[in-house]
Amino acid sequence: MNSAGILADAFERIHEAVHAAVDGLTPEDLDARLDDDANSVAWLVWHLTRVQDDHIADAAGTEQIWFAQDWASRFELPLEKGSTGYGHSSAQVGSVQASADLLLGYFDAVSDYTLDFVRGLDGRALDRVVDDSWSPPVTLGVRLVSVIADDLQHAGQAAFVRGVLERR
Repeated sequence: MNSAGILADAFERIHEAVHAAVDGLTPEDLDARLDDDANSVAWLVWHLTRVQDDHIADAAGTEQIWFAQDWASRFELPLEKGSTGYGHSSAQVGSVQASADLLLGYFDAVSDYTLDFVRGLDGRALDRVVDDSWSPPVTLGVRLVSVIADDLQHAGQAAFVRGVLERR
């Protein structure tokens, strides 16, 4: 398996984990928070999707799916249009409310775009610097691994919240 295949496999696993965490949840389940400052499943999935969308679009030199397919208007969130969730207050986390269909629709669109992007990469492309504000500069390969790690962490958190809700 080449590097593009490994990356595609990792992003496919994120797809499976996100769907397992969200499928069949009611809007109330998606919005539930285990305490006043906890993240909901809706926020976790929205956030991991927004970050993936932001980072992949930047690396590919394209517009984010959030804007290109007008997901920002569909979600109707009381947040800045370009918000990805970084630094959100508890109130902002609570303001991210969406149905399973909306969350998974946006996630699937970003996932499909991501898979098309990574399947077209070769090993040389992964060495391209995509962010020189860090020391050492961040390469595309490092950025993609970072997105994978972040997405899997948040998908796992969403699965945990789902599990707690199912035991109530």
